[in-house]
Amino acid sequence: MSVTPATAAAGPDRFRAGLLIAAIGIVFGDIATSPLYAMQEAFGVHGVRPTPENVLGVLSLVFWSLIGVVSLKYVFFIMRADNKGEGGIMALLALAQRAVRGDRRSSRLIVALGLAGAALFFGDGVITPAISVLSAVEGVGVAAPSLKDYIVPITVGILIGLFLFQRHGTAVVGKIFGPVMLVWLISIGLLGGFTLASNLDVLAALNPVHAVEFMARNGFRGFATLGAVVLVLTGAEALYADMGHFGPKPIRLSWSLVVLPALLLNYFGQGALLIGNPESASNPFYLMVPRDLLYPMIGLAAAATVIASQAIISGVYSMTREAIHLGYLPRMRVVHTSEETRGQVYLPGINAFLFVMVMAAVVGFGSAARLAAAFGIAVSGTMLITTVLALVVAHRVWRWRLPAVLALGVVMLTVDLAFLGANLLKFKDGGWFPVVLGIAILIVMTTWRRGRQLLQQQIRKTDLPLADFVASMAAHPPHRVQGTAVFLTSDLAGVPHALLHNLKHNQVLHERNVIVNVETLDTPESEPSERYGVVVLGPAFYTVSLRFGFAEDADVPTALEGLRLAGEDFDCMRTTFFLSRETIVATDRPGMSLWRDKLFVYLARNALPATAHFQIPGNRLVELGTRIEI
Repeated sequence: MSVTPATAAAGPDRFRAGLLIAAIGIVFGDIATSPLYAMQEAFGVHGVRPTPENVLGVLSLVFWSLIGVVSLKYVFFIMRADNKGEGGIMALLALAQRAVRGDRRSSRLIVALGLAGAALFFGDGVITPAISVLSAVEGVGVAAPSLKDYIVPITVGILIGLFLFQRHGTAVVGKIFGPVMLVWLISIGLLGGFTLASNLDVLAALNPVHAVEFMARNGFRGFATLGAVVLVLTGAEALYADMGHFGPKPIRLSWSLVVLPALLLNYFGQGALLIGNPESASNPFYLMVPRDLLYPMIGLAAAATVIASQAIISGVYSMTREAIHLGYLPRMRVVHTSEETRGQVYLPGINAFLFVMVMAAVVGFGSAARLAAAFGIAVSGTMLITTVLALVVAHRVWRWRLPAVLALGVVMLTVDLAFLGANLLKFKDGGWFPVVLGIAILIVMTTWRRGRQLLQQQIRKTDLPLADFVASMAAHPPHRVQGTAVFLTSDLAGVPHALLHNLKHNQVLHERNVIVNVETLDTPESEPSERYGVVVLGPAFYTVSLRFGFAEDADVPTALEGLRLAGEDFDCMRTTFFLSRETIVATDRPGMSLWRDKLFVYLARNALPATAHFQIPGNRLVELGTRIEI
């Protein structure tokens, strides 16, 4: 779901070294920068004391979390749930919905879970840039304590530049993402390796007994520490989300051969430092760096965190675009920033929203440590929802036996619920932020979805049956004019209001009338065989179903040009498009509460017009208004 360089255009099963490096830059930016703040949060102000026993216990939890959650759960299980090659929460939602089609209750539950996961991903998109860049810039305070007051202003300046750059696209900068992240991973791996060499006894943490003893020894405080341990997993969702761009093989290889070893070396190096110098708990990552290399490492960390931020921001763009096509968000302006790669998009409205919220997070929280509490809930909540949806797919789509699915589910859900529970303990310390943000996004998505349903219900109440209308026109033909008229509608069974208004006011019909319905499939792209559904209703009357995948642009004129009706090619230059523009009025009718009706009206008024969304040329368009109460 995130930004994709041109080198990622190869098929999923093809592997090249360039594709591996590109995957390192795009997919792993978030998880690769977690060493900047994860151990600091575990042993900092709100963490446990950095005694040798506690350090070994936390390191054991970190090691087995990376192996169990990232390697086993995401890399080898979740990534099997591909929706025609696409991954991510919206693709998984569509796949799970298809798996329970016909079961209304289960479908509603799955939609609710998927939307909650998408809402939390928005929170992730806000917190990741804030915490990543803040944690990198905080190295300035280690190098020069007198500059601590400038950490937030420097962070704000970097983020302003990042968001201003979004409108130019990421095709060029994407080419350097991989090499920069490769240098970053090699650097943190070497840094951790040299420090680890001073105390190899820390490798005892590979034994899971240390994790069990840590939990038993620290009790409730040990459980709360899981809220910090989950930070080493931030970005795990990106492995699945970016599967459609790179395919599973480059992601699995780059994780196993490069990313995981570098992360483990750095975490164990920080552990060795903490055992030898417990005072380094204030910032173990930067205090591990030799003094002469401190400023270069700060610069490299800033570059790496900008890349991590870019990846999650682009991921939010892609997910929003998919949510729009699936009908969960209002239409918005989508700008394609690359002629080579379809997945690279920019949404100005979402960019402005993210900018405001990220600035609020940076200024409001002021430090990576305070933001870490907010970050954990977004990460653990998304992981929990992904697990539930993937288990549904495993049972209903892959036909795994129920006992096997239940056994796997108990293990994975126990881990996910433990992480989520530990982070909920930090609700007052900042965990409320992604929850409030997620609830707001969820209200918008559910209100838009429900509002569209109520709108369609009101429209259908006044609809005339299309078949009866066509028969009436054949029996009593009105005056005909040359050319083709296209009427867009959401219901092919009824007469479009624009057609009725045109006939009523102009008292004419075109010599060829095409009633078009645009349908979004629960797959990323439509197959050529399912793109069109054409029905001949009568002389010069046709219905056409245009089907697009949720990752495609609904370019109606271009799609229609591929049609032949009655042996003639479709000529858009001889076509007039008729649309009905609804003026929606909020009332106290049953369906939604009045405040949600008003929210829907606001969203509808500010949504991108259907003409722009369907790419209909203005010089071929006639819009006819109608007033509808909901």
